[in-house]
Amino acid sequence: ELLGGKLDVMIPAAGIQRRYEPWEFPEEMWNLVINVDLNHVWFMCQRAIQVMRDKDTVGKIINIGSMNSFFGGTTVPAYSAAKGAVTQLSKSIASDCADHSICCNVIAPGYMDTEMCANMSQERKDECTKRIAAGRWGRPEDLKGPILFLASSASDYLNGAVIPVDGGFLVKS
Repeated sequence: ELLGGKLDVMIPAAGIQRRYEPWEFPEEMWNLVINVDLNHVWFMCQRAIQVMRDKDTVGKIINIGSMNSFFGGTTVPAYSAAKGAVTQLSKSIASDCADHSICCNVIAPGYMDTEMCANMSQERKDECTKRIAAGRWGRPEDLKGPILFLASSASDYLNGAVIPVDGGFLVKS
């Protein structure tokens, strides 16, 4: 309603984490993470699809995955499950909606210097940094270029892609 029935780009950037050992993970925390990181993303996507579908311009849905979309994380099973599911959900949306003039892609941030990682020990942060080819953690502004690309007409034929923005974390062994 606020947009007058028009929506060009939607980025449901929901994400929370709760850290527990798998054998201790409380059900209420599991449900909270899954609801925020997956279910809310799905319902925002569904509403966006309803507005964007079969328009003259290409609608863009840009979901936010994670490096945990590629592998499991330490003490974050709900987050890993939700972000992996968001990645697969995005591929499903891309498959179903490409011929309805909608592109759905995923940005998968690596370790970012944000509030979400603030409670990690310095030892764990140093361990992660060693694996980042760029030698530093990402900053929110590092996501700007890929998001602008996916939101623009330059990516009108890109659908179902998962783009890591990780400083080379995935390529370094």
